[in-house]
Amino acid sequence: MSDFSTELISADRRSNWIRLRTIILVRWIAIAGQAAALLFAQFGFGLELEYGLCYLVVGVSIIGNLIAVFVFPENKLLSETENMLMILFDILQLGFLLFLTGGLNNPFSFLVVGPVTISALVLSVRSSLLVATLAIAMVSMLLQFHMPLRTQQFFILRIPDVFLFGNWGAIVIAILFSSLYSRRVVSEMSSMAEALAATQMALAREQKLTDLGGVVAAAAHELGTPLATIKLTSAELMEELHDKPELREDAALIREQADRCRDILRSMGRAGKDDLHLRRAPLSTVVEEAAEPHMDRGKAVYFEHLNLVEGPEVLRRPEMVHGLRNLIQNAVDFARSTVWVETDWDDDNIFVRIMDDGEGFPPHLIGRIGDPFIRRRRAEKDRAKRPGYEGMGLGLFIAKTLLERSGAELSFANGSSDDGGQDDDLGAIVEVIWPRDKLVSVDAIGSLGQNPQHIA
Repeated sequence: MSDFSTELISADRRSNWIRLRTIILVRWIAIAGQAAALLFAQFGFGLELEYGLCYLVVGVSIIGNLIAVFVFPENKLLSETENMLMILFDILQLGFLLFLTGGLNNPFSFLVVGPVTISALVLSVRSSLLVATLAIAMVSMLLQFHMPLRTQQFFILRIPDVFLFGNWGAIVIAILFSSLYSRRVVSEMSSMAEALAATQMALAREQKLTDLGGVVAAAAHELGTPLATIKLTSAELMEELHDKPELREDAALIREQADRCRDILRSMGRAGKDDLHLRRAPLSTVVEEAAEPHMDRGKAVYFEHLNLVEGPEVLRRPEMVHGLRNLIQNAVDFARSTVWVETDWDDDNIFVRIMDDGEGFPPHLIGRIGDPFIRRRRAEKDRAKRPGYEGMGLGLFIAKTLLERSGAELSFANGSSDDGGQDDDLGAIVEVIWPRDKLVSVDAIGSLGQNPQHIA
Protein backbone atom coordinates (compact mmCIF):
# COMPACT_ATOMS: atom_id res chain seq x y z
CA MET A 1 0.00 0.00 0.00
CA SER A 2 1.38 3.41 -0.89
CA ASP A 3 2.55 5.83 1.78
CA PHE A 4 -0.14 8.31 0.69
CA SER A 5 -2.93 5.75 1.13
CA THR A 6 -1.52 4.65 4.49
CA GLU A 7 -1.39 8.24 5.65
CA LEU A 8 -5.01 8.84 4.73
CA ILE A 9 -6.37 5.91 6.70
CA SER A 10 -3.90 6.00 9.57
CA ALA A 11 -5.33 6.33 13.07
CA ASP A 12 -2.83 9.11 13.78
CA ARG A 13 -4.69 11.41 11.38
CA ARG A 14 -8.21 10.99 12.79
CA SER A 15 -8.19 14.54 14.15
CA ASN A 16 -7.76 15.90 10.62
CA TRP A 17 -11.05 14.31 9.57
CA ILE A 18 -13.24 16.54 11.82
CA ARG A 19 -14.94 19.46 10.13
CA LEU A 20 -15.33 22.78 11.89
CA ARG A 21 -19.02 22.63 10.97
CA THR A 22 -19.44 19.52 13.15
CA ILE A 23 -17.82 21.17 16.18
CA ILE A 24 -19.98 24.26 15.70
CA LEU A 25 -23.16 22.18 15.55
CA VAL A 26 -22.29 20.25 18.72
CA ARG A 27 -21.45 23.48 20.51
CA TRP A 28 -24.81 25.04 19.51
CA ILE A 29 -26.53 22.04 21.11
CA ALA A 30 -24.46 22.52 24.28
CA ILE A 31 -25.24 26.24 24.33
CA ALA A 32 -28.97 25.57 23.99
CA GLY A 33 -28.82 23.07 26.86
CA GLN A 34 -26.88 25.44 29.11
CA ALA A 35 -29.24 28.33 28.42
CA ALA A 36 -32.28 26.15 29.05
CA ALA A 37 -30.83 24.90 32.36
CA LEU A 38 -30.12 28.46 33.52
CA LEU A 39 -33.59 29.68 32.58
CA PHE A 40 -35.21 26.73 34.34
CA ALA A 41 -33.09 27.32 37.46
CA GLN A 42 -33.97 31.03 37.44
CA PHE A 43 -37.68 30.91 36.70
CA GLY A 44 -38.59 27.32 37.56
CA PHE A 45 -36.77 26.80 40.86
CA GLY A 46 -35.96 30.39 41.74
CA LEU A 47 -32.34 29.65 42.59
CA GLU A 48 -30.14 32.59 43.53
CA LEU A 49 -27.13 32.48 41.21
CA GLU A 50 -24.81 34.94 39.53
CA TYR A 51 -26.92 34.88 36.41
CA GLY A 52 -25.10 37.80 34.82
CA LEU A 53 -21.81 35.94 34.89
CA CYS A 54 -23.51 32.68 33.88
CA TYR A 55 -25.06 34.23 30.80
CA LEU A 56 -21.75 35.93 30.04
CA VAL A 57 -20.01 32.52 30.00
CA VAL A 58 -22.68 31.15 27.66
CA GLY A 59 -22.38 34.31 25.56
CA VAL A 60 -18.65 33.72 25.11
CA SER A 61 -19.46 30.37 23.48
CA ILE A 62 -22.05 32.03 21.26
CA ILE A 63 -19.55 34.68 20.14
CA GLY A 64 -16.95 31.99 19.46
CA ASN A 65 -19.39 30.05 17.33
CA LEU A 66 -20.48 33.15 15.38
CA ILE A 67 -16.87 34.08 14.65
CA ALA A 68 -16.18 30.54 13.43
CA VAL A 69 -19.28 30.60 11.21
CA PHE A 70 -18.51 33.91 9.51
CA VAL A 71 -14.70 33.75 9.34
CA PHE A 72 -14.03 30.15 8.32
CA PRO A 73 -15.61 28.06 5.53
CA GLU A 74 -18.06 25.36 6.58
CA ASN A 75 -15.96 22.55 5.09
CA LYS A 76 -12.76 23.53 6.92
CA LEU A 77 -10.97 20.51 8.39
CA LEU A 78 -9.46 21.14 11.79
CA SER A 79 -5.88 20.20 12.55
CA GLU A 80 -4.78 18.27 15.64
CA THR A 81 -3.92 21.46 17.51
CA GLU A 82 -7.15 23.22 16.49
CA ASN A 83 -9.25 20.28 17.64
CA MET A 84 -7.44 20.15 20.97
CA LEU A 85 -7.91 23.89 21.53
CA MET A 86 -11.62 23.59 20.71
CA ILE A 87 -12.07 20.82 23.27
CA LEU A 88 -10.00 22.65 25.90
CA PHE A 89 -12.15 25.75 25.40
CA ASP A 90 -15.33 23.73 25.91
CA ILE A 91 -13.96 22.11 29.08
CA LEU A 92 -12.87 25.44 30.57
CA GLN A 93 -16.16 27.08 29.64
CA LEU A 94 -18.11 24.26 31.30
CA GLY A 95 -15.79 24.34 34.32
CA PHE A 96 -16.31 28.07 34.86
CA LEU A 97 -20.06 27.62 34.52
CA LEU A 98 -19.94 24.85 37.16
CA PHE A 99 -17.85 27.13 39.41
CA LEU A 100 -20.67 29.68 39.29
CA THR A 101 -23.40 27.08 39.93
CA GLY A 102 -22.28 24.98 42.89
CA GLY A 103 -19.31 22.98 41.58
CA LEU A 104 -19.76 19.26 42.12
CA ASN A 105 -23.02 19.88 43.95
CA ASN A 106 -24.44 20.62 40.53
CA PRO A 107 -25.84 17.40 38.99
CA PHE A 108 -24.65 18.57 35.56
CA SER A 109 -21.01 18.32 36.66
CA PHE A 110 -20.88 14.86 35.11
CA LEU A 111 -21.00 16.50 31.64
CA VAL A 112 -17.25 17.10 31.95
CA VAL A 113 -16.81 13.50 30.78
CA GLY A 114 -18.21 14.34 27.31
CA PRO A 115 -15.39 16.48 25.90
CA VAL A 116 -12.77 14.11 27.32
CA THR A 117 -14.40 11.15 25.57
CA ILE A 118 -14.48 13.06 22.29
CA SER A 119 -10.79 13.89 22.66
CA ALA A 120 -9.96 10.21 23.11
CA LEU A 121 -11.85 9.43 19.91
CA VAL A 122 -10.26 12.02 17.64
CA LEU A 123 -6.97 13.22 19.14
CA SER A 124 -3.55 11.65 19.54
CA VAL A 125 -2.57 9.94 22.78
CA ARG A 126 -0.53 12.92 23.97
CA SER A 127 -3.32 15.41 23.30
CA SER A 128 -5.89 13.11 24.91
CA LEU A 129 -3.74 12.79 28.04
CA LEU A 130 -3.44 16.57 28.22
CA VAL A 131 -7.21 17.05 27.96
CA ALA A 132 -7.95 14.29 30.52
CA THR A 133 -5.38 15.72 32.97
CA LEU A 134 -6.86 19.19 32.68
CA ALA A 135 -10.38 17.83 33.22
CA ILE A 136 -9.36 15.87 36.33
CA ALA A 137 -7.47 18.89 37.72
CA MET A 138 -10.47 21.15 37.09
CA VAL A 139 -12.90 18.73 38.77
CA SER A 140 -10.54 18.44 41.75
CA MET A 141 -10.48 22.23 42.10
CA LEU A 142 -14.26 22.45 41.84
CA LEU A 143 -14.45 20.09 44.80
CA GLN A 144 -13.19 22.92 47.05
CA PHE A 145 -13.62 26.12 45.08
CA HIS A 146 -17.09 27.07 43.84
CA MET A 147 -19.92 29.47 44.45
CA PRO A 148 -22.79 27.94 46.42
CA LEU A 149 -26.24 27.11 45.14
CA ARG A 150 -28.83 29.21 47.02
CA THR A 151 -32.60 29.12 47.08
CA GLN A 152 -34.83 32.22 47.13
CA GLN A 153 -34.66 32.06 50.92
CA PHE A 154 -30.82 31.98 50.61
CA PHE A 155 -30.55 28.46 51.94
CA ILE A 156 -27.39 26.81 50.62
CA LEU A 157 -28.02 23.64 48.69
CA ARG A 158 -25.17 21.16 49.11
CA ILE A 159 -24.86 17.43 49.36
CA PRO A 160 -23.03 15.64 52.23
CA ASP A 161 -19.28 15.43 51.92
CA VAL A 162 -19.32 11.67 51.45
CA PHE A 163 -21.52 12.05 48.36
CA LEU A 164 -19.49 15.05 47.19
CA PHE A 165 -16.30 12.99 47.23
CA GLY A 166 -18.29 10.17 45.67
CA ASN A 167 -19.23 12.47 42.79
CA TRP A 168 -15.59 13.46 42.37
CA GLY A 169 -14.47 9.82 42.36
CA ALA A 170 -17.22 8.83 39.92
CA ILE A 171 -16.30 11.64 37.51
CA VAL A 172 -12.58 10.83 37.64
CA ILE A 173 -13.24 7.12 37.08
CA ALA A 174 -15.64 7.93 34.24
CA ILE A 175 -13.02 10.17 32.60
CA LEU A 176 -10.36 7.46 32.78
CA PHE A 177 -12.63 4.59 31.78
CA SER A 178 -14.39 6.39 28.92
CA SER A 179 -11.06 7.65 27.58
CA LEU A 180 -9.39 4.23 27.64
CA TYR A 181 -12.43 2.41 26.30
CA SER A 182 -13.08 4.93 23.52
CA ARG A 183 -9.41 4.96 22.59
CA ARG A 184 -9.28 1.18 22.42
CA VAL A 185 -12.42 0.86 20.32
CA VAL A 186 -11.53 3.55 17.82
CA SER A 187 -7.95 2.25 17.51
CA GLU A 188 -9.22 -1.23 16.68
CA MET A 189 -11.68 0.22 14.18
CA SER A 190 -8.92 2.22 12.50
CA SER A 191 -6.57 -0.78 12.44
CA MET A 192 -9.28 -2.97 10.97
CA ALA A 193 -10.14 -0.36 8.33
CA GLU A 194 -6.47 -0.03 7.37
CA ALA A 195 -6.03 -3.81 7.24
CA LEU A 196 -9.16 -4.28 5.15
CA ALA A 197 -7.93 -1.60 2.74
CA ALA A 198 -4.62 -3.46 2.44
CA THR A 199 -6.54 -6.69 1.85
CA GLN A 200 -8.63 -5.11 -0.86
CA MET A 201 -5.52 -3.75 -2.54
CA ALA A 202 -3.84 -7.16 -2.37
CA LEU A 203 -6.88 -8.82 -3.93
CA ALA A 204 -7.10 -6.11 -6.60
CA ARG A 205 -3.44 -6.62 -7.43
CA GLU A 206 -3.89 -10.39 -7.69
CA GLN A 207 -6.95 -9.89 -9.89
CA LYS A 208 -5.04 -7.50 -12.16
CA LEU A 209 -2.21 -10.00 -12.47
CA THR A 210 -4.72 -12.71 -13.29
CA ASP A 211 -6.43 -10.56 -15.91
CA LEU A 212 -3.08 -9.51 -17.36
CA GLY A 213 -2.01 -13.12 -17.57
CA GLY A 214 -5.24 -13.91 -19.38
CA VAL A 215 -4.64 -11.16 -21.91
CA VAL A 216 -1.11 -12.38 -22.53
CA ALA A 217 -2.27 -15.98 -22.85
CA ALA A 218 -4.90 -14.92 -25.34
CA ALA A 219 -2.30 -12.90 -27.27
CA ALA A 220 0.05 -15.87 -27.31
CA HIS A 221 -2.74 -18.07 -28.59
CA GLU A 222 -3.79 -15.63 -31.32
CA LEU A 223 -0.20 -14.88 -32.40
CA GLY A 224 0.80 -18.52 -32.49
CA THR A 225 -0.27 -19.07 -36.11
CA PRO A 226 1.35 -15.89 -37.54
CA LEU A 227 4.61 -16.65 -35.74
CA ALA A 228 4.57 -20.23 -37.01
CA THR A 229 3.99 -18.93 -40.54
CA ILE A 230 6.89 -16.49 -40.21
CA LYS A 231 9.12 -19.26 -38.92
CA LEU A 232 8.17 -21.63 -41.75
CA THR A 233 8.59 -18.97 -44.42
CA SER A 234 11.97 -17.88 -43.08
CA ALA A 235 13.14 -21.50 -43.08
CA GLU A 236 12.15 -21.87 -46.76
CA LEU A 237 13.94 -18.61 -47.59
CA MET A 238 17.07 -19.87 -45.87
CA GLU A 239 17.05 -22.97 -48.10
CA GLU A 240 16.51 -20.92 -51.25
CA LEU A 241 19.18 -18.34 -50.37
CA HIS A 242 22.00 -20.78 -49.66
CA ASP A 243 24.05 -19.09 -52.40
CA LYS A 244 23.44 -15.58 -51.01
CA PRO A 245 24.98 -15.50 -47.53
CA GLU A 246 23.94 -11.93 -46.66
CA LEU A 247 20.26 -12.48 -47.45
CA ARG A 248 20.38 -15.91 -45.80
CA GLU A 249 21.62 -14.27 -42.58
CA ASP A 250 18.66 -11.87 -42.69
CA ALA A 251 16.24 -14.78 -43.09
CA ALA A 252 17.94 -16.58 -40.17
CA LEU A 253 17.58 -13.43 -38.05
CA ILE A 254 13.85 -13.30 -38.85
CA ARG A 255 13.46 -16.92 -37.74
CA GLU A 256 15.48 -16.30 -34.58
CA GLN A 257 13.36 -13.29 -33.60
CA ALA A 258 10.14 -15.24 -34.28
CA ASP A 259 11.37 -17.94 -31.87
CA ARG A 260 12.20 -15.23 -29.35
CA CYS A 261 8.69 -13.75 -29.61
CA ARG A 262 7.23 -17.20 -29.06
CA ASP A 263 9.37 -17.78 -25.95
CA ILE A 264 8.52 -14.37 -24.50
CA LEU A 265 4.79 -14.87 -24.97
CA ARG A 266 5.01 -18.36 -23.53
CA SER A 267 6.81 -17.16 -20.39
CA MET A 268 4.48 -14.20 -19.91
CA GLY A 269 1.41 -16.35 -20.41
CA ARG A 270 2.32 -19.03 -17.89
CA ALA A 271 -0.28 -17.62 -15.49
CA GLY A 272 -2.82 -16.97 -18.23
CA LYS A 273 -6.31 -17.92 -17.22
CA ASP A 274 -8.47 -16.40 -19.90
CA ASP A 275 -8.99 -19.78 -21.51
CA LEU A 276 -12.04 -21.22 -19.81
CA HIS A 277 -10.36 -24.65 -19.66
CA LEU A 278 -7.66 -23.07 -17.48
CA ARG A 279 -10.01 -21.28 -15.10
CA ARG A 280 -10.28 -24.45 -13.10
CA ALA A 281 -7.57 -26.94 -12.29
CA PRO A 282 -6.88 -29.84 -9.95
CA LEU A 283 -6.52 -28.81 -6.33
CA SER A 284 -2.90 -29.93 -6.27
CA THR A 285 -2.09 -27.71 -9.25
CA VAL A 286 -3.65 -24.64 -7.64
CA VAL A 287 -1.75 -25.24 -4.38
CA GLU A 288 1.54 -25.72 -6.20
CA GLU A 289 0.89 -22.55 -8.21
CA ALA A 290 0.36 -20.61 -4.97
CA ALA A 291 3.68 -21.93 -3.59
CA GLU A 292 5.68 -21.34 -6.77
CA PRO A 293 7.16 -17.90 -5.81
CA HIS A 294 8.60 -19.40 -2.61
CA MET A 295 10.12 -22.59 -3.99
CA ASP A 296 13.62 -21.16 -4.44
CA ARG A 297 14.11 -19.34 -1.16
CA GLY A 298 16.50 -21.80 0.50
CA LYS A 299 13.81 -23.94 2.20
CA ALA A 300 12.55 -27.31 1.00
CA VAL A 301 8.82 -27.30 0.20
CA TYR A 302 7.21 -30.75 -0.09
CA PHE A 303 3.71 -31.45 -1.40
CA GLU A 304 1.75 -34.47 -0.24
CA HIS A 305 -1.60 -35.45 -1.71
CA LEU A 306 -3.10 -37.84 0.77
CA ASN A 307 -5.53 -39.39 -1.72
CA LEU A 308 -2.64 -40.16 -4.11
CA VAL A 309 -4.37 -38.36 -6.99
CA GLU A 310 -4.45 -34.77 -8.10
CA GLY A 311 -7.75 -34.10 -6.44
CA PRO A 312 -11.00 -32.51 -7.56
CA GLU A 313 -10.96 -29.67 -10.01
CA VAL A 314 -11.51 -26.33 -8.28
CA LEU A 315 -12.05 -22.81 -9.49
CA ARG A 316 -8.77 -20.90 -9.57
CA ARG A 317 -9.83 -17.81 -7.64
CA PRO A 318 -7.42 -14.92 -7.09
CA GLU A 319 -8.32 -14.71 -3.38
CA MET A 320 -7.68 -18.43 -2.93
CA VAL A 321 -4.29 -18.32 -4.65
CA HIS A 322 -3.17 -15.15 -2.91
CA GLY A 323 -4.35 -16.36 0.52
CA LEU A 324 -2.55 -19.70 0.24
CA ARG A 325 0.53 -17.91 -1.08
CA ASN A 326 0.64 -15.70 2.00
CA LEU A 327 0.32 -18.70 4.32
CA ILE A 328 3.09 -20.57 2.51
CA GLN A 329 5.27 -17.46 2.57
CA ASN A 330 4.80 -17.21 6.33
CA ALA A 331 5.75 -20.89 6.73
CA VAL A 332 8.87 -20.48 4.56
CA ASP A 333 9.91 -17.35 6.47
CA PHE A 334 9.86 -19.08 9.85
CA ALA A 335 10.82 -22.65 8.92
CA ARG A 336 14.26 -23.96 9.81
CA SER A 337 14.63 -26.00 6.64
CA THR A 338 11.38 -27.64 5.55
CA VAL A 339 7.75 -26.82 4.79
CA TRP A 340 5.08 -29.46 4.13
CA VAL A 341 1.87 -28.74 2.22
CA GLU A 342 -0.79 -31.44 2.43
CA THR A 343 -4.03 -31.64 0.47
CA ASP A 344 -6.91 -33.93 1.27
CA TRP A 345 -10.61 -34.12 0.57
CA ASP A 346 -13.72 -36.16 1.18
CA ASP A 347 -17.29 -36.00 -0.03
CA ASP A 348 -18.03 -32.87 2.01
CA ASN A 349 -14.83 -30.88 2.50
CA ILE A 350 -11.50 -29.97 0.94
CA PHE A 351 -8.48 -29.63 3.24
CA VAL A 352 -5.13 -27.89 2.85
CA ARG A 353 -2.59 -28.10 5.69
CA ILE A 354 0.59 -26.02 5.74
CA MET A 355 3.25 -27.08 8.24
CA ASP A 356 6.83 -26.03 8.95
CA ASP A 357 9.66 -27.13 11.22
CA GLY A 358 10.13 -23.73 12.86
CA GLU A 359 9.44 -22.68 16.43
CA GLY A 360 5.70 -22.35 15.85
CA PHE A 361 3.31 -19.59 16.79
CA PRO A 362 3.84 -17.80 20.12
CA PRO A 363 1.44 -19.63 22.47
CA HIS A 364 0.04 -16.41 23.93
CA LEU A 365 -0.88 -15.15 20.42
CA ILE A 366 -2.54 -18.24 18.94
CA GLY A 367 -5.99 -17.00 19.91
CA ARG A 368 -5.31 -13.65 18.22
CA ILE A 369 -3.78 -14.88 14.98
CA GLY A 370 -5.64 -13.30 12.09
CA ASP A 371 -6.11 -9.99 13.89
CA PRO A 372 -4.33 -7.12 12.13
CA PHE A 373 -1.40 -5.27 13.67
CA ILE A 374 -0.41 -7.66 16.44
CA ARG A 375 2.65 -5.98 17.86
CA ARG A 376 5.25 -7.60 20.03
CA ARG A 377 8.86 -6.85 20.90
CA ARG A 378 11.22 -9.21 19.14
CA ALA A 379 14.51 -10.52 20.42
CA GLU A 380 17.69 -9.97 18.45
CA LYS A 381 17.77 -13.62 17.34
CA ASP A 382 14.27 -13.21 15.85
CA ARG A 383 15.36 -10.09 13.97
CA ALA A 384 18.30 -12.01 12.55
CA LYS A 385 15.98 -14.80 11.31
CA ARG A 386 13.63 -12.44 9.51
CA PRO A 387 15.14 -8.94 9.15
CA GLY A 388 12.71 -6.16 8.47
CA TYR A 389 9.74 -8.12 9.83
CA GLU A 390 8.02 -6.37 12.72
CA GLY A 391 5.41 -8.95 13.66
CA MET A 392 2.41 -6.89 12.60
CA GLY A 393 0.21 -9.84 11.64
CA LEU A 394 -1.07 -8.04 8.55
CA GLY A 395 0.00 -10.81 6.15
CA LEU A 396 -1.92 -13.46 8.07
CA PHE A 397 -4.91 -11.14 8.35
CA ILE A 398 -4.93 -10.66 4.57
CA ALA A 399 -4.61 -14.40 3.99
CA LYS A 400 -7.36 -15.20 6.49
CA THR A 401 -9.72 -12.55 5.11
CA LEU A 402 -9.23 -13.58 1.48
CA LEU A 403 -9.60 -17.30 2.19
CA GLU A 404 -12.71 -16.76 4.32
CA ARG A 405 -14.13 -14.74 1.43
CA SER A 406 -13.78 -17.88 -0.70
CA GLY A 407 -15.76 -19.86 1.91
CA ALA A 408 -12.88 -21.34 3.91
CA GLU A 409 -12.42 -21.79 7.65
CA LEU A 410 -8.92 -21.48 9.10
CA SER A 411 -7.38 -22.91 12.27
CA PHE A 412 -3.91 -22.26 13.68
CA ALA A 413 -1.96 -24.56 15.99
CA ASN A 414 1.51 -25.74 16.93
CA GLY A 415 2.68 -29.26 16.15
CA SER A 416 3.17 -31.79 18.95
CA SER A 417 3.65 -35.53 19.00
CA ASP A 418 4.89 -38.16 21.42
CA ASP A 419 5.42 -40.96 18.94
CA GLY A 420 8.84 -39.83 17.76
CA GLY A 421 7.59 -39.35 14.22
CA GLN A 422 7.77 -36.47 11.82
CA ASP A 423 5.43 -34.35 13.91
CA ASP A 424 8.16 -33.93 16.55
CA ASP A 425 9.82 -31.47 14.17
CA LEU A 426 6.66 -29.55 13.36
CA GLY A 427 6.33 -25.91 14.30
CA ALA A 428 3.29 -24.00 13.08
CA ILE A 429 0.31 -25.75 11.49
CA VAL A 430 -2.35 -23.93 9.51
CA GLU A 431 -5.39 -25.86 8.29
CA VAL A 432 -7.73 -24.45 5.66
CA ILE A 433 -11.07 -26.18 5.14
CA TRP A 434 -13.54 -25.43 2.37
CA PRO A 435 -16.98 -26.98 1.97
CA ARG A 436 -16.61 -28.98 -1.22
CA ASP A 437 -19.55 -27.28 -2.91
CA LYS A 438 -17.88 -23.86 -2.48
CA LEU A 439 -15.04 -24.78 -4.84
CA VAL A 440 -16.29 -27.48 -7.18
CA SER A 441 -20.00 -26.80 -7.60
CA VAL A 442 -21.32 -26.44 -11.12
CA ASP A 443 -22.86 -23.08 -10.25
CA ALA A 444 -19.55 -21.72 -9.04
CA ILE A 445 -17.54 -22.97 -12.00
CA GLY A 446 -20.10 -22.60 -14.71
CA SER A 447 -20.20 -24.45 -17.93
CA LEU A 448 -17.16 -24.39 -20.14
CA GLY A 449 -18.78 -23.44 -23.41
CA GLN A 450 -16.56 -21.80 -25.99
CA ASN A 451 -13.59 -19.61 -25.34
CA PRO A 452 -14.38 -15.92 -25.82
CA GLN A 453 -13.27 -14.19 -28.98
CA HIS A 454 -10.54 -11.61 -28.46
CA ILE A 455 -11.06 -8.65 -30.72
CA ALA A 456 -8.07 -6.45 -31.42
